[in-house]
Amino acid sequence: MKVAFIGLGVMGFPMAGHLQTAGHQVTVFNRTKAKAEDWCDRHGGNRADTPARASRGAEIAFFCVGNDEDVGQVVLGEQGILEGIDKGGIIVDHTTASADIACEIAAIAASKNVGFVDAPLSGGQLGAENGQLTIMVGGDADTFARAQPVMDAYAKAITLIGPVGSGQLAKMVNQICIAGVVQGLSEALHFAKSADLDVPKVIEAISKGAAQSWQMENRWQNMVDNSFEFGFAVEWMRKDLKMALEAAEGNGANLEMTKLVDSFYSEIEDLGGSRWDTSSLIARLEKE
Repeated sequence: MKVAFIGLGVMGFPMAGHLQTAGHQVTVFNRTKAKAEDWCDRHGGNRADTPARASRGAEIAFFCVGNDEDVGQVVLGEQGILEGIDKGGIIVDHTTASADIACEIAAIAASKNVGFVDAPLSGGQLGAENGQLTIMVGGDADTFARAQPVMDAYAKAITLIGPVGSGQLAKMVNQICIAGVVQGLSEALHFAKSADLDVPKVIEAISKGAAQSWQMENRWQNMVDNSFEFGFAVEWMRKDLKMALEAAEGNGANLEMTKLVDSFYSEIEDLGGSRWDTSSLIARLEKE
């Protein structure tokens, strides 16, 4: 299939590569031209100078950018995807953004006979590189059915949650869960160290029981070692939690824990950790 991929960050770069490896004809666009050139050098494919040109003739245009403002610019701008993609095409938004922007763009795309799904990701950079992402999708069943086989190139699980916007709301659920788990793990490890326990043995014991989590399996060591220069950045998590808290104001959900953990991440930023991995929550418990 002829496809476009806009946004070659830590997620988009390997995802677009998986599409090319799967046999699709991929044209990429990235604001930093050198990044797009590097991608072409590694994977083949083609590079375009604008999202519109990348999307011209594409059956599906994928993109993964930073926030709502970026989403609007990439899709609706003068040189945006909707200026290039043909009628009958599909736009797949892998950005973690608001449900509101997803619904707005879906309506505009539909007026031009272009399909749209919001499809935020879970699995991080490692999941993208290994083609093992989890994707939560909002959209209609027919559009989803056309896009899913192509997304299989970089996913281990793809679930249609409901109508447009549902994918973004499900991603908020995901981030709420992660925030609570990381805070609990931070306190647990801090407690174990304060009690002079053999932390590796503790983890070996409890990771086989009900306390087990992905965060425990993959982050306990770097948390103990105070090593956070990698992974999903605190500032990105705060962006996601802010959207969840704003959505909760609209639907009446009570997110007491989420609000508290967001304030803890604010303390991490004050420590200079805006680009640290989210597991850095433990740092505020152990600062001198």
